[in-house]
Amino acid sequence: MAKVQRYRDTEPFPAGLITVTMGGSYLLASFVQPAPFYTAQNIKVLCPKNPMSLQEKLFYCAVFQHNRFRYHSHSREANSTFDDILIPEKEDIPDWVYSKNMIKPSSDRIGTHHILTDCHKWKWFRYDEVFDIRKGFYNKKPDFSSGHEIPFIGATDTNNGITGFYALQDIERASKTGQEPNQDLEQKIFKGNCLTVSNNGSIGYAFYQEKAFTCSHDVNPLYLKDRPMTKYIALFLATLIEKEQFRWAYGRKWRPKRMPASLIKLPIDSNEKPDWNYMEDYMKGLAYSSSL
Repeated sequence: MAKVQRYRDTEPFPAGLITVTMGGSYLLASFVQPAPFYTAQNIKVLCPKNPMSLQEKLFYCAVFQHNRFRYHSHSREANSTFDDILIPEKEDIPDWVYSKNMIKPSSDRIGTHHILTDCHKWKWFRYDEVFDIRKGFYNKKPDFSSGHEIPFIGATDTNNGITGFYALQDIERASKTGQEPNQDLEQKIFKGNCLTVSNNGSIGYAFYQEKAFTCSHDVNPLYLKDRPMTKYIALFLATLIEKEQFRWAYGRKWRPKRMPASLIKLPIDSNEKPDWNYMEDYMKGLAYSSSL
């Protein structure tokens, strides 16, 4: 959340420990901390009793996060029962965990660092002024996949929105409702270079899709109206879109009927149009941009 100075005589926790969120909106969010750290409230710090590799720690982070369904923010948080969650013994960790090559991403920039402009001077735009808003179509996943060609984008907050991969022939065969009549494949496949935004489920999460994909009706693909989307512009926009998540909930979904009139605040050029060049240059000037 922030970088702080050492607090008086209070020693920070050492690097390499696991932190797990016990409450709030990101219950059981689990991370291996790469540097010494302090924590806020509602965080448990896990110190392995025996030596543990980074691969093993990350495996356990994934195990913890798969228990999110047991808890709910502000009603059944994890503080009192987390210690009793059943997890695999170290000896039961799958072999594939150890075969993963843990490559540290480069922190290099590919552009000049830019200071973020004063957002009070940005301008509000309607979504339908900026985006070509498509309706997701393909609601029913195939029962199985005979290949891994096309990602299926669902209303999730993880894994870039991808909930599975399917072969084209399986997508073509499966119908929206599971019954005939079926639809043409062209109606189920969306072109890449766009943002996918959840309008239900994990509402307001936005992810850049570089390649062609299929998706459920709980997802809206967004394409820029006046220029192709790049991953740098997309990540700038995704951050702004996710800042508006508080406006939506299960009882107030962000369906395509509401999205066109929604507003997004963007940096502008001298003509008071969205300054796409600035957004792209800003993202290229951030640390780790070479690893995107």
